[in-house]
Amino acid sequence: MTDFIRLTDVCKSYTRGKESISIFDRLNLVIPKGDFVAIMGPSGSGKTTLLNLLGGTDRCDSGQISFDGERIEGYSEGQLTAWRARNVGFIFQFYNLMPILTAAQNVELPLLLTSLSAQRRKENVLTALKIVELADRARHKPKELSGGQQQRVAIARAIVSDPKLLLCDEPTGDLDRSTANDILSTLQLLNRELGKTIIMVTHDPEAARFATRTLHLDKGQFVEVTT
Repeated sequence: MTDFIRLTDVCKSYTRGKESISIFDRLNLVIPKGDFVAIMGPSGSGKTTLLNLLGGTDRCDSGQISFDGERIEGYSEGQLTAWRARNVGFIFQFYNLMPILTAAQNVELPLLLTSLSAQRRKENVLTALKIVELADRARHKPKELSGGQQQRVAIARAIVSDPKLLLCDEPTGDLDRSTANDILSTLQLLNRELGKTIIMVTHDPEAARFATRTLHLDKGQFVEVTT
């Protein structure tokens, strides 16, 4: 596997009142293309900040962030928005579905920012729903779906534009064990069969077992790697 994501000497801090709080101090990370990485660590260790930096929704103070050979840390907001739309899909703990829209309409949302025709959008939505085995629920609204089904809709929305990278923030944190394992198996399928690179933040050791490897973050540094 070739290097896909590389963080080099990344520093990130936040200001709280008059105090500067360091999150990362010269953090380094290499993730190969096609990897499935679980990120674990205590609250405040920087897990979500790391996802935000990788997804271009936050900026580092210094250092380099490269994505498939493309440096993104110096991009303008407009460039980052366009880059995210092409390359990144996000999956969250609480689904973030629009309650007044059907499953298909929720999945279609990222495509409304593209130049695809209505027919092509419809085809892409159906393909994404088939991948997560929910094509028969395309016309159902979120309240008519179980928690696991809602998360599958969220996954379909994340992959509908065929991104190279999926960033998952506690994707099974609101689900029971059996449903969580079904969702994690779907992520494994996306990784193994479709070649998606996946980075998943989780507090759950059982969820981490579905990943190829686990990185442990503590006080802004990786302190252990488990294969």
